[in-house]
Amino acid sequence: MRKLVVTDPSETSAPRRSWIPAPRRSPENNVVPRRRMVRCRLSVTGFGLSAVFYCLSFTPSLLPRPWFLQGVVAGLTGAIGYAVGTAIGALVRLRWWPSRRVERIAWRLLFALLPVLILVFLWLGTRWQRELRVRLGMQPQQEYDALRTVGISLLTFGVLLLIARLLRLAAHGIARLLGRLVPESAAYCAGFLVVTMLGYGAFDGLLMGNLYTTADRSAALTDSGTGRGVVQPATTLRSGAPQSLISWDSLGRQGRNFVARVPSVEQLSAFNGRPASEPIRLYAGLASAEDVQGRAALLVREMDRTGAFGRAVVAVFTPTGTGWVDNDVTSSLEYMYGGDTALVSMQYSYLPSSISFAVDRTKVTEAAAALITAVHDRWAAMPVTARPKLLIFGESLGTYGTEKTFGTAERMVEGADGILLEGPTFANPIHRQLTEGREPGSTVWDPHYAGLPIEFASRASELRELTGRQPKVVYMQNSSDPVVWWNPSLLWHRPGWLRGERGPDVTPDMHWYPVVTFWQTTVDLIFANKVPVGHGHVYKSSTVDGWAAVAPPVGWTVADTVRLRALLDH
Repeated sequence: MRKLVVTDPSETSAPRRSWIPAPRRSPENNVVPRRRMVRCRLSVTGFGLSAVFYCLSFTPSLLPRPWFLQGVVAGLTGAIGYAVGTAIGALVRLRWWPSRRVERIAWRLLFALLPVLILVFLWLGTRWQRELRVRLGMQPQQEYDALRTVGISLLTFGVLLLIARLLRLAAHGIARLLGRLVPESAAYCAGFLVVTMLGYGAFDGLLMGNLYTTADRSAALTDSGTGRGVVQPATTLRSGAPQSLISWDSLGRQGRNFVARVPSVEQLSAFNGRPASEPIRLYAGLASAEDVQGRAALLVREMDRTGAFGRAVVAVFTPTGTGWVDNDVTSSLEYMYGGDTALVSMQYSYLPSSISFAVDRTKVTEAAAALITAVHDRWAAMPVTARPKLLIFGESLGTYGTEKTFGTAERMVEGADGILLEGPTFANPIHRQLTEGREPGSTVWDPHYAGLPIEFASRASELRELTGRQPKVVYMQNSSDPVVWWNPSLLWHRPGWLRGERGPDVTPDMHWYPVVTFWQTTVDLIFANKVPVGHGHVYKSSTVDGWAAVAPPVGWTVADTVRLRALLDH
């Protein structure tokens, strides 16, 4: 057989040019990798950073966490760590592609160290949680279900990873379809944008929209009920009574609680040692009038009907999202003044404060402005010598509505005889300005402010030691209250309350870690009301110290404060 002789070697040695770009080659074997729609391999950098985030999630935060929520936090932060680590690994491979041998060594190290690290942090996390419960005056739990914590964390991590893989698969599929029409890079960018927009639309429109609708309907059904032991008042001094301009049925569940659960004249007299008056309590529910202006005007007419402006104290309460007002807050003022009080409040939503804060803050702003303005205008029209004390109270979302009503700290000081705000949120504009303008050397959690008669207290007992001028505005903010300290910037920024000296009930073992601390504090919000008085978002009887600082009755002493707090606590 004759051999074929090639006369021009360049014809065989020169590669054939093609308009198709050459795919990326692996530096280890110089073999063109085959593109796959689904890749089952995990990223070593992602897995490594996920392990770090996972372990850090067991560090303590503001409040103790139950085992199942610890599992959710661990799985969630681990998944975020994996996403960040995978992105970092992808950026590194743009400049340097590690060999298979390097990857194998990294995986072996992870598999060798990770079990030990998890066991160590499980043990440390159990100890930290016990110490935190003791610090907050809670009974220590002797047993923590570490096995189920790990199980829930792995389940959470797996579900989130599966969702991420499905979204990436969808993006690759769209990119392959578009790749027939446009360049590959443009196709993948378009696929990513399409999946992102569709995912956001599904999350915001379908999931969040339906959740909001369901929550609103559920809250509306709850609002139509009546609490156990709550009955329609017979006295003319309450909204919902037969003689009232506001019907009992229109008050809503929290409104009925507000007007019915009032200390009796006998209880008030026994505490003060002298005859007491029948307290006035007035409330307007969402069904009491068509809009906030109508409800505010209706309440002012109720105040005129009951003679509210003839009392020693008129107090306006901006409630939380559901319309709830803490009965310890209202009762404490009535005990202090022997029932010579008129307390007024108005509902603006069915939903809890957390949901109202997230989806629509305008409702609390409009309601607070309408009621405070209506009562203030009626009060300001009276002769100065005949006016009662005008007090204003807000808690949680109610503090936000109160601040937005006045606009500036100066107007708050001038707008009433006393304002008491408990558990302000990160969105409160005046609170933020005052904190940023605090005296040098004072802490974020207990700032000192010398410009105006405004006082901050991280512990209620601090207010008993005030000297000098009487404050007209008091902020009560427990140093372990996640409602006060939660902020989206916790994702990437170390907060001032975790710098230097810590608050009195913040464990020194708590430190800031990117992403991790944000989710820990977010979970703390769920249990903010499940701790003893004076910690978390529980103020209750400590409000007595706030009222005593802002508007003490004549002759009121620290001993009276201690005695009233003991009465309310029991």
